[in-house]
Amino acid sequence: MPSDRPDPARPSPEALLRQAAREERGRLKLFLGAAPGVGKTYEMLTTAQAKRRDGVDIVVGVVETHGRKDTEALLAGLEVIPRRHVEYKDRRLDEMDLDAILNRRPRVVLVDELAHTNAPGSRHAKRYLDVEELLAAGIDVYTTLNIQHVESLNDVVAKITRVRVRETVPDSIVDRADDIEVIDITPEDLIQRLKEGKVYVPRTAERAIRHYFSAGNLTALRELALRLTAQRVDDQLLTHMQAHAIAGPWAAGERLLVCVNEHPSCAAVVRYARRQAERLRAHWTAIHVETTHALRLSEVERDRIADALRLVEKLGGEAVTVPGRDVADTVVDYARANNVTHIVIAKSSRPRWAELLHGSVASALIRRAGDISVHVIAGDSGGPIPPKTVRTAPRRAPAVEWWPYLASTGWVAAALVVGKVLQQVLGLSNVALVFLTAVLTSAVTGGLLPSLYASLISVLAFNYFFLPPLYTFTITEPENIVALFFFAVVALIASNLTARVRAQAVAARRRAKTTEDLYQFSRKLAGVVTMDDLLWATAYQIAAMLKVHVVLLLPDGNSVEVRAGYPPEDILEDADLAAATWTWENNRPAGRGADTLPGAKWLFLPMRTGRGAVGVTGIDTGRPGALLTPDERRLLDALIDQAALAIERVNLAEDVDRARLAAETERLRSALLTSISHDLRTPLASILGSATSLTSYGPMLDEESRRDLASTIQEEAERLNRFIANLLDMTRLESGAIRPRTSPVDLAELVGSALERAGKILAGHTVEVDLAADLPMLEVDSVLFEQVLFNLLDNAAKYAPAGSRIDVRAHQENGRVRIEVLDEGDGIPGADVERIFDKFYRVHAQDRQRAGTGLGLAICRGFVEAMGGTIVAGNRTDRRGAVFTLSIPAAAELARIDEEAAE
Repeated sequence: MPSDRPDPARPSPEALLRQAAREERGRLKLFLGAAPGVGKTYEMLTTAQAKRRDGVDIVVGVVETHGRKDTEALLAGLEVIPRRHVEYKDRRLDEMDLDAILNRRPRVVLVDELAHTNAPGSRHAKRYLDVEELLAAGIDVYTTLNIQHVESLNDVVAKITRVRVRETVPDSIVDRADDIEVIDITPEDLIQRLKEGKVYVPRTAERAIRHYFSAGNLTALRELALRLTAQRVDDQLLTHMQAHAIAGPWAAGERLLVCVNEHPSCAAVVRYARRQAERLRAHWTAIHVETTHALRLSEVERDRIADALRLVEKLGGEAVTVPGRDVADTVVDYARANNVTHIVIAKSSRPRWAELLHGSVASALIRRAGDISVHVIAGDSGGPIPPKTVRTAPRRAPAVEWWPYLASTGWVAAALVVGKVLQQVLGLSNVALVFLTAVLTSAVTGGLLPSLYASLISVLAFNYFFLPPLYTFTITEPENIVALFFFAVVALIASNLTARVRAQAVAARRRAKTTEDLYQFSRKLAGVVTMDDLLWATAYQIAAMLKVHVVLLLPDGNSVEVRAGYPPEDILEDADLAAATWTWENNRPAGRGADTLPGAKWLFLPMRTGRGAVGVTGIDTGRPGALLTPDERRLLDALIDQAALAIERVNLAEDVDRARLAAETERLRSALLTSISHDLRTPLASILGSATSLTSYGPMLDEESRRDLASTIQEEAERLNRFIANLLDMTRLESGAIRPRTSPVDLAELVGSALERAGKILAGHTVEVDLAADLPMLEVDSVLFEQVLFNLLDNAAKYAPAGSRIDVRAHQENGRVRIEVLDEGDGIPGADVERIFDKFYRVHAQDRQRAGTGLGLAICRGFVEAMGGTIVAGNRTDRRGAVFTLSIPAAAELARIDEEAAE
């Protein structure tokens, strides 16, 4: 019989496929750094210059020198692909020209800053997607990346540095890299470079050293970069060994393999392996070899193996189950194929005579392991996994099925007829083969017992009908006795082997079906984003796979409530709810068949993750007797574990959203309190002071002084009124209460009304109005639009120096009216062009902070967009100053759009 063990001299097909896939695309070389400023771009350009001198066709797709002269000098002689220009919100952004590179088709292209986010409107949202397209086209790519941009390390880096990086790349990009070069310098050298101004400008560098670039942070980031690279190199080494059929181990890195079996001490072995892997800082795997002996295990022993493998996954290891005939050979083959350096196994507890009779797996491993270290530990070095707290009552023995025995009788009868025919032309030995075929057929169709029955009646039939004297069970010739004996032995062995193969095939099909169902369930859970969809999918999956009624309960205060069920009409009684609540509070099973509240109709099981219980699952079959077989219970455990992790994922996402909302609320509250403390107290102080002066010294003041004080009270009261009006308008906007009542309005009337209303504010400025003569009517809400113009004029007066000019211009453009409000102030800093429309946000001027709430422009945008228009901010090109541009649909154009929409 051919061996089912893998040939150690044969390359791994999976490794060969991975290598072939890499050869079909371009190669990716990653220059990985622990922090900005370590010299990734410099090293990439140095490598590129060396390649250019060797005659390699290499071009620059995008390189950011950040004004560093030594880095810019390395660009000399390299062909630079011009960048494409993207206009976004009145700004010009330069991006890598992907199409130009694909048309040029160089051998190698340099792409700096892999985690960069492309400008809106680009073919790909992220630069790493551009790199993937270049690789798919067969172009090699050199690129740079900092460790804090790796997605899986984002939370770790944020915890170390207290700074969360928003631009990340998936780990698959790092895994796909053909070469990784770590650009590493000591923290002291990097800090010195910062102080010398080689990374940031001096003022920024000083702040960076105090926060992000501390020696402790840089050391931790350096270790992350080195570990990530070491892990990637270890994976590449394993692939190389498998692709070239190199027998391991190559002890370049530590890998640990622990053997799991049905022994009660297997949990202790797993815990020891976890501690040993932690000491070695090694990747560790648990292996269970499924032999024919596994078919004879009791349900308790099968439960023990399943629980041990689940414990491995909970402790951070990888659990695998491998079929095989010999445990030691299978373990050693797996260890060599995966470059394992340490094997952990428990010492046998069998007596010496049993080891001599059946052999010892530990001894066989030590003999065959070669260069692999074998750790044999005491079998009682720790406590076992606690037994299941849910008792599974035994089901009644299944009724005996007679059809396999009848079928076996039929096969033997058919063999008898064929044998009688063949006896006329062939020898007696050939007739025996016909009966042997009947035995094998019975083993394939019916299993072990029917095949043994077929062996018995085949021996009797062969003796009765073919061995002289015929038609008796007496055998006279000695050679016939020997022939019959060996025929019986061959029949028994063949039937036994065939029945085993059949049992293994049936078990494999059942396991494959269960694995496929679990895989589809995990994919379904990965796709749901809401808790309701997740719970309904879980309830349906458990009900469909186990043929039970299911309810899922989630916490609600101090108790739990039913959130989903299948069938949905199932209702829990008070006793069942009490059992479910007890399960939630104690994190242990309760209800039917359990140690606690066994009289309940339902069985309730806790849904647990590493953070604790997340819910409760209830099951009921709707009929008396045992709920589940042990195999079904293990399947239910797997389903509950997957569902619990998915529930925790949804809960974490909701927690993040709540935290983000709370942070935003706190930010707005702080901004509102800051604004109120300034913009209420200042005018109130002026009003209070003027009113007090009038009251106390009114008779002693001349008419002009009284007039000035009264004017101050009026101006500050109007300022307070504008502040309160802005708050009310913002509240109306956020609540959706703004409903514009549009009608055709003349723009000149709106501008005149706004200028008259802002007369006092604009008293120190010259206002020039230039409205085109052919302007159409605007379809706007006159009250809201006048407020928009007033807020823009107020903003211009605040940020423009006294005596400067404010321009209001308007002209028609493509069926819309374009209105501009221009001032001669300092302009808007580039980083603030878009943010100035945020609530409570104000540009920080260098000389002083202008009075205001930071709501005026936010209200402008809300009102304008509610009326179907747009508003953008920018800086003037003819002189210094800011410009706010409104684009409003004309009345005729708006009517045409409405007609087209109606059609």
